Amino acid sequence: MATKTNAVRLVQQAKIPVQERFYEFDETDLSGTHAASAIGMNPEQVFKTLVARGEKTGINVFCIPVCCDLDLKKAAKAAGDKNMELVAVKELLGLTGYIRGGCSPVGMKKKYPTFFDETASLWEEIAVSAGARGHQMLLPPEALAALVGAKFVDIII
Repeated sequence: MATKTNAVRLVQQAKIPVQERFYEFDETDLSGTHAASAIGMNPEQVFKTLVARGEKTGINVFCIPVCCDLDLKKAAKAAGDKNMELVAVKELLGLTGYIRGGCSPVGMKKKYPTFFDETASLWEEIAVSAGARGHQMLLPPEALAALVGAKFVDIII
């Protein structure tokens, strides 16, 4: 069994019910749809964590279904900014403490404004990265949002 990640520990410390799912990841396919398939979940219920930089607001975190794309205009509006662009993959580790394919909204180096697509609230349970490639955690979206201070907004195309 793999070791517990900091993200899982933080969720457990907050007394949020969580289940872990492990899967073999493929270095050539770090897509969220691969993760959803590997853990046997609907891609609309598995959320990827994207990090973007606003012109005025700086770093923001967006969690959206793996089968969808982030609408940068809606993301900027949600964050109270005019423009938003995804950060370069090479910046991810320094900003969040996570690498591509293992970025979790829980346990980042700093607390950034965080937004979940509103569809997350339609599910009793969603999956997000547990902070490592090949490791997902399943938990109630409202409890997760409360833990990271996230708002539910319309941010997908």
